[in-house]
Formats: sequence, C-alpha cells, structure tokens
Amino acid sequence: MKNKALNLRISERRLNKLRLYSAWKDKTMTQILEDFIDSLPTPEIGNSSSTNER
Repeated sequence: MKNKALNLRISERRLNKLRLYSAWKDKTMTQILEDFIDSLPTPEIGNSSSTNER
C-alpha cells in the first residue's frame, strides 16, 4: 500500500480538539483520522442516489 498525503483546512478549534483527543487516546492524529475513515460505511457501487426513492 502506497501512502498519500492529505492537506486539510479546518478551524483552529477543530484542530485543537483533534490534538487533545489524540493525546487522550495516546494515538497520532493520523491514527485517529484513519480509524474514523475506516468506520465509515462503504457505499455500494451504482447506488449513488438513495434520496430520490418514491
């Protein structure tokens, strides 16, 4: 697996919250974000608009 970089613009308040949370969990900010992304459901291919169901 090749790692890629991600640049993200967030408020200072959110950045500080992420820093505090990662220190509390004794994990890096990257680990916290990776754990969150991994917890997201995987969308089913071909099912992009479930809001238009009638």
